[in-house]
Amino acid sequence: MVRVRVAGVALDSAQQHVILLKPVGPSALAGTVLPVWIGAQEATAILVAVEGVVPPRPLAHDLMVRLVDALEGSVERVDVTRVDGGTFYAEVSLVTPHGLRVIDARPSDAIALASRTDAPIWVADPVFAEAGVPEAVTDLPDQVDEEEEVDELRRFLDEVDPDDFKA
Repeated sequence: MVRVRVAGVALDSAQQHVILLKPVGPSALAGTVLPVWIGAQEATAILVAVEGVVPPRPLAHDLMVRLVDALEGSVERVDVTRVDGGTFYAEVSLVTPHGLRVIDARPSDAIALASRTDAPIWVADPVFAEAGVPEAVTDLPDQVDEEEEVDELRRFLDEVDPDDFKA
């Protein structure tokens, strides 16, 4: 397993969001990143946590943290365990009063949760072997400006009206 951090969010040539996971500390994988394609909402959820933005109402991942806390648990770690046909799989390890519980999760949700709880994020070696790319490949001009993305989210949260979501 390789410990990673969220290095950023990028847009690929099809304008799909990609979270970039980079190894932490000295590693044989230095100079390599793991791109994981995620949805726009998931990208925003991760950026909100990474940037420390506090929304006026809890987002889904904030609710997850509150639920885990209310049940006297904690997020021990997040593992990106495998990739199969381009789909990534992850697990969230929770410490609970009933012992360790490992929960299947989408990587985007697991990473958003880890980003809110400061839990370490790990990637299985075979995942990096199959899907890791040289860091220079991701150094594209279409990198998302995280500050701009967070500002856009703040504007949306300031201007959103619950009536906008009525059918």
